[in-house]
Amino acid sequence: MSSHSLDRINITAGFWNSLRQSGVSVQDILRKAKLPLTIFTESQFVNTAEYFAIWEAYTALVDDPASAITKQMNDLEISQLPPSVLAPYHARDFRDALKRLARYKQLCVPERFHITEKDGLGTIELEWLYSEQPEPAMLAGIMLTSLLEMGRRGTRGAIQAYSVELSCPEGRIAELNSYFGCAITFGAKRSRLILRHNDLELPFVSYNAELLAILTPALDLSLAEQQQVSSVTEKVKWIMKRSLSAGRPDVQVIASELGMSDRTLQRRLNEEGTNFKQLLTVARREQALLYLSDPTIDLKEVAYLLGYEEQNSFYRAFRLWEGDTPSHWRENRIGALGYN
Repeated sequence: MSSHSLDRINITAGFWNSLRQSGVSVQDILRKAKLPLTIFTESQFVNTAEYFAIWEAYTALVDDPASAITKQMNDLEISQLPPSVLAPYHARDFRDALKRLARYKQLCVPERFHITEKDGLGTIELEWLYSEQPEPAMLAGIMLTSLLEMGRRGTRGAIQAYSVELSCPEGRIAELNSYFGCAITFGAKRSRLILRHNDLELPFVSYNAELLAILTPALDLSLAEQQQVSSVTEKVKWIMKRSLSAGRPDVQVIASELGMSDRTLQRRLNEEGTNFKQLLTVARREQALLYLSDPTIDLKEVAYLLGYEEQNSFYRAFRLWEGDTPSHWRENRIGALGYN
């Protein structure tokens, strides 16, 4: 599977340690997120929905989200970063660092950075590949402050943002404007950090050509290995999940998005042992289990999100998949996880 269709995020011990610095326990976070404690004790990976739930819970539990984010930036130990994030800190200049991060970050999370330059400004826009929902407030704040922090540490300069746009509601992080050095716009389509062109050209004092010569080939190889085993099946399934709420996905539309004819797409899927109809069933089933695991989503809304025009059609399909009704399956799921 390609890195863009692989919905999993590696949760390291360092991640939990950074959250605990705010005085919030991991157990409280997972309970608030309505996730099993085994995510902390056994599993190292979560999907995007679970990752967002962790950040939503953390945001609700921490006393001062803006201060917590600033503290994480101040306490950041560069030497503890994974290679994909460490390499950009030793780039030639700020622009080079951002481009390296945009390239290699996809090895860690299903997230993409879009970098554009126009009219003397550089814009970094965030896109989460497995979610139509805006990222939680603290996660949005962490992502954009970390980009600016990288520039400040690399250049040893007090770089300030030209402007900041966050896709989340204002919530409790508005005071981050003092960190960015500019006002923050909330409720944007996507979270964006806008920087001045001159700041992008600032050289990094931490530039280390020797270290980059070691890290870059290894990172490029990891990226190439993921891309070489990319699966058309997984790409189609991801697009289906993204567009289910708009109705039954159309094979011609998805084929066009993948840059091929519908006939070629069907042939490629057959070569991988499946077909469009089977994939649609799998995509709907996987999304149904995900939505039903969230007790806040009404059953009628689940049916709508899966692209069913009638709720009864969803019920019949679910019985075929799981041998149970959606409501009874949800009750058993909630009971097993110990939700209140």
